[in-house]
Formats: sequence, structure tokens, C-alpha cells
Amino acid sequence: MPHREIIATDRAPSAIGTYSQAVRVGKTVYVSGQIPLDPDTMEVIDGSFKEAAHRTFRNLQALCEASGGNLGGIAKLNISLTDLSEFPTLNEVMAEYFSEPYPARAVVGVAALPKNVPLEIEAVLILE
Repeated sequence: MPHREIIATDRAPSAIGTYSQAVRVGKTVYVSGQIPLDPDTMEVIDGSFKEAAHRTFRNLQALCEASGGNLGGIAKLNISLTDLSEFPTLNEVMAEYFSEPYPARAVVGVAALPKNVPLEIEAVLILE
């Protein structure tokens, strides 16, 4: 079995269940789903979908950096939205964190997410 390294940082929300923030296997980092939690208070942020998306991408960024990488190394994003009408806003916010070539991505509409948040983002990061 390959060696697994657990990645943890206080710059992103701690796990709220039986999982790790991220796991590194070789040069691949699997980042657990991030939601718009403030890592200092562990509370869901107040505000618009846009603000929630920014907080979620910042949490994702913190875990990429704790892994020794950055958002530019993400090969794949899986995004869950409770309201697919927010898809254009998601694209707008994502464009502030990523540039071409963009990662592969799936966006799925879901009925509900933990803590009743509007989105969750998980990622696969490849380290240089």
C-alpha cells in the first residue's frame, strides 16, 4: 500500500466528521470537500452565494498551500451546488482564483449539503 501523508492546516476548517482535510499519496493530493466555514470560528459565514464561494475557494487554497502546492496544480474539481441558478456566479468567482489552463471540473446539483451551505468543493491536486 502506498504511503499516505495526512495534510492539515489551521488556515482551513478542521474536519467535521471522520475524514482528513487532505491526503497526499505520492505527488497527488486529494482535498476533502470544502464548504464556506470560517476556519477561526468553524461557523458558516453569513452573506451571499458569492461570499460563500470566495470563502470556499480560500479554504481550498489554504489546503493546497499546506500540501506544498497551489490552486494552479489542481487537475480536477468536483463542485456541488444546492441551487444551479448560481452557476454563473460560481464561474465568475472561480475566474478570480484560476487561469487557463483550467482544471477539469464537474458541477452537480444536490438537494442539500452539510450545515445547509450552498456549495461544496473537493479537488485533486498534482504537486510539481
